[in-house]
Amino acid sequence: MLERIHLEILTAIKEHGTLTKAADSLHLSQSALSHSIKKLEGQIDTPIWEKDGRNLRLTAAGERIQAFAARVLPQFLHTELLLGQIARGEAGSLRIGMECHPCYQWLLRVIQPYLEQWPGIDIDVKQEFQFGGIGALLSYEIDVLITPDPLFKPKIEYIPVFDYEHRLVVSNTHALAAQDCVLPEQLSEEVLFSYPVEEQRLDIFSQFLSPAKCSVKQHKIIETTEIMLQMVAVGRGVCALPGWLVDEYAKSMPIKSLRFGEQGIRKQIFVGIRKDERQVDHLNEFIEQAKKIT
Repeated sequence: MLERIHLEILTAIKEHGTLTKAADSLHLSQSALSHSIKKLEGQIDTPIWEKDGRNLRLTAAGERIQAFAARVLPQFLHTELLLGQIARGEAGSLRIGMECHPCYQWLLRVIQPYLEQWPGIDIDVKQEFQFGGIGALLSYEIDVLITPDPLFKPKIEYIPVFDYEHRLVVSNTHALAAQDCVLPEQLSEEVLFSYPVEEQRLDIFSQFLSPAKCSVKQHKIIETTEIMLQMVAVGRGVCALPGWLVDEYAKSMPIKSLRFGEQGIRKQIFVGIRKDERQVDHLNEFIEQAKKIT
């Protein structure tokens, strides 16, 4: 009764609004689209769309089918991609979603030996602003998700690959540089640089400042790690980054990292995958390679 073409038609109508544009996007005639949907309407005995001026509007039944299509069609495309790769003798592809801004340098160290072991694998990396994390993984837009803040879902498995300490970064000449750790109230007059992430998702706020009912003087957004650390190095403000990353930059920049309070903030990087692909060889090898790089 319900066929793939119905899902594609309703998705096209949802996206384009008119029968003409939907037909063009699917490279089909308008009559073919109308006939297909009318046949389905007859089978389920309820309308799927209705006219709204020049546009088409999905009914409740149509919306329900289109919501189903949004979940299923990406899986069709993903499976067809894999089948095509098998037919061409290719090993496949690995699409990596990054929810960890400062982890890009770490990922490069993972990818290099991985590509040597899997020369037939194509790799694509998407930064956080290009996709929707959990949704992208569930809809097969990406194959693995790199994140320090996993959102557990029944169909997703998260594997911890390495531990690190989240630390405050200051200039070597900063008044706090003489200390080993910092207290929340000591940041009240500081300018804080961070990546473009909501405050509630930043550990310096959620695990350090907010519980102590403290904040900073000003919060500024910088997208690149190098620029952020250059601003810190000349005394323009402070930032919070993984300790392992700060140690690398501290070899060539006048910066120092401090623990957040006496206990510090301990974090983990996770690789998230779909549970039904846990036994895929090239995904497992990527996870094992990630565990080796700290």
